[in-house]
Amino acid sequence: MFHMVISFCILFVSFIAFKIQALSKSGALASSFVGASIYLGFGIKGLALLGIFFVTSSLWSKFKAKQKKVIEEKLEKGSQRDWVQVFANGGVAAITSLIFYYTNDMIWEIAFLISMASATGDTWSSEIGPLSKTNPISIKNFNKVPAGTSGAISMLGTIGALSGVLLITIIGYILFPIHFKIALFVLLFGIVGNGIDTILGAFYQRSFCCKVCHMEMERSTHCGEPARLKSGEKWLTNDGVNFLSCLGAPVLALIFLM
Repeated sequence: MFHMVISFCILFVSFIAFKIQALSKSGALASSFVGASIYLGFGIKGLALLGIFFVTSSLWSKFKAKQKKVIEEKLEKGSQRDWVQVFANGGVAAITSLIFYYTNDMIWEIAFLISMASATGDTWSSEIGPLSKTNPISIKNFNKVPAGTSGAISMLGTIGALSGVLLITIIGYILFPIHFKIALFVLLFGIVGNGIDTILGAFYQRSFCCKVCHMEMERSTHCGEPARLKSGEKWLTNDGVNFLSCLGAPVLALIFLM
């Protein structure tokens, strides 16, 4: 009976997120799957951590949305998350939860926490960084670039990333039976995940240039015309970068632990 109530709550929260346009229809379905997988592996404490990620990320997305409207034109997708975005940020957490369910090996619990920390840090950075009063600096050439450029860092965005990773680490330490040293390990590799995201975004994520207005952006079409690929790999989207960073950090952590 209790599990049925939780399952209903997962579906209900996904439905509400769809109604307030935080998730698309496909995003709501994907969110239900991710939530169910995490609940299967880690129960209420896993859902609580997922809830903190989703609620805080949604709030930051809405915070000063008008100020970030100009930047949204450059992005491939808006603030309403579809199934690809959901899996890009929560897919690794869902997979590690299912593996933990079948193995009960603590190493997958650590991988879960790191993936959640990495996803939260990256999302907070993406939502808070564009509010900086100064343009970010690209790690590719250390030049100042327009806000919203992938692979660029700012003081405000860095603080946002570190704050997101730290929050998940603290909540994870409170909810999960992990040693303080393990919590520091989660914190470290959560930050590593954000570093992977920045590097991939700067050097490998695809970037287009509008043939009409010459805006550099993530969108493959603009001003009613197909855009020209300017840099990066054509197949690597922002969602791909997010997924690889959420995957890369736990993988590196597991290699370190072996």
